Amino acid sequence: MSFLEKSFEEAKELDRDDPLNFTRAEFHIPSKVDLASTHLVDKINKSQLSTDEDSIYLCGNSLGLQPKRTATRIIQHLNTWATQGVQGHFKPLEDSPLPTWLNADARAARMMAPIVGAEEAEVAVMQTLTANLHLLMSAFYKPDIRGRHKIILESKAFPSDHFAVETQLRHHGLSPETSMVLIQSPDSEDNVIPTSHILSVIEAHAQSTALLLLPGIQYYTGQLFDIPTITDFAHKHGIFVIWDLAHAAGNVPLSLHDWNVDAAAWCTYKYLNSGPGAIGGLFVHSRNSAVTKAITDEKPEEGYQNRLAGWWGNDKKTRFVMANKFHPVRGAAGFQLSNPSIIDITSVTASLEVFEMAGGIVPLRAKSLRLTAFLETLLQRDMPAEQRALFRVITPADPAQRGAQLSIRLRSGLLDTVMHVLEANGVILDERKPDVIRVAPAPLYNTFQDCVGFVKAFSAALEAACKEQSA
Repeated sequence: MSFLEKSFEEAKELDRDDPLNFTRAEFHIPSKVDLASTHLVDKINKSQLSTDEDSIYLCGNSLGLQPKRTATRIIQHLNTWATQGVQGHFKPLEDSPLPTWLNADARAARMMAPIVGAEEAEVAVMQTLTANLHLLMSAFYKPDIRGRHKIILESKAFPSDHFAVETQLRHHGLSPETSMVLIQSPDSEDNVIPTSHILSVIEAHAQSTALLLLPGIQYYTGQLFDIPTITDFAHKHGIFVIWDLAHAAGNVPLSLHDWNVDAAAWCTYKYLNSGPGAIGGLFVHSRNSAVTKAITDEKPEEGYQNRLAGWWGNDKKTRFVMANKFHPVRGAAGFQLSNPSIIDITSVTASLEVFEMAGGIVPLRAKSLRLTAFLETLLQRDMPAEQRALFRVITPADPAQRGAQLSIRLRSGLLDTVMHVLEANGVILDERKPDVIRVAPAPLYNTFQDCVGFVKAFSAALEAACKEQSA
């Protein structure tokens, strides 16, 4: 029996004994036939069980799979709209699991809060990730050109974070050349950044820095930053801290309130499985969102942190009065602008129902640690020695410094063929040019057998890429 055959048997036992193995059945897993089809496949309404072989989908860090209950919940919403019209805003239906549209955002916030370790009032499900970053910076970035005006971010942060920071600086009449500080890895070509180096950059620029914006998990390397340590250090130097949690929310346990994080934003279409481009999330610590005084006509902005405001951020008691006086909802909800897309809200809460079925993020993280460790072991144990020389894992080896994702750097020139062969064999993951593939076993729907299947396909892909290079 080969190593891989033994590993498949080991994986079958691990899957059998997995206390969360039931959650996979809650998702639509694309089959290999589905992926190869050039026609629209009605997978949702198939009445018979498919005998097609499942694909190996390891791309939840880019787009999570669709929960089966999503279509059910969206149809229930559409039926509410079809039968109730505008009454759907206010009229609860006795046999519906859905809230009224007026209360849909509050229910979503209540379900999202445990995922990010926040009080319910500190979370709003709203807008999209970059829009929320702009909204947070508009409220909390108040530069003083003679004092604190700099924004610190990571040099290889996702491009939209760079765009947001650069345009915020220009909006205030500042230049990125003088007001933007980039943290670069001091000695790693893979851009893994030690916490000590991050702290040293903060300290070096502390007197002139107003804002720190960092990713909770770095999208390229998969490095999980030490959020509480970095936040505390920045606060000691008087710096406001915003975290981009696109790759962390739904992936690793977070304690935003207890860690004293000032504010954060995230998307919901990766590990939170809400669908492509769906609604985002926002966190504002309670100390930064309090409404401390009665709002009067004479002092309409007294008692709360100024922000770009919209009518859905208005207190529900006065929202429909249509008076031109802003009474913000206490908490993060007071940062909302327009009424949210109910289809989006319905989609993300359908996925959050599955998180609740699984017992929340803590047991999912425990499984995730086992899955990713198993995948790493397979790459080192089951791959031929000559193939192990063709790649290396650039994600930190310490499980406490990573989420579900392993980023694998290939030898130059192999990427295109490797990706082509993997896709042809029904293995879905993503690439980051010029030579990195990102492999992310998501604990809600991936299995230990998926990890073995990937390693088998990866070995075949490397063999094909080497043959092509030497031809």
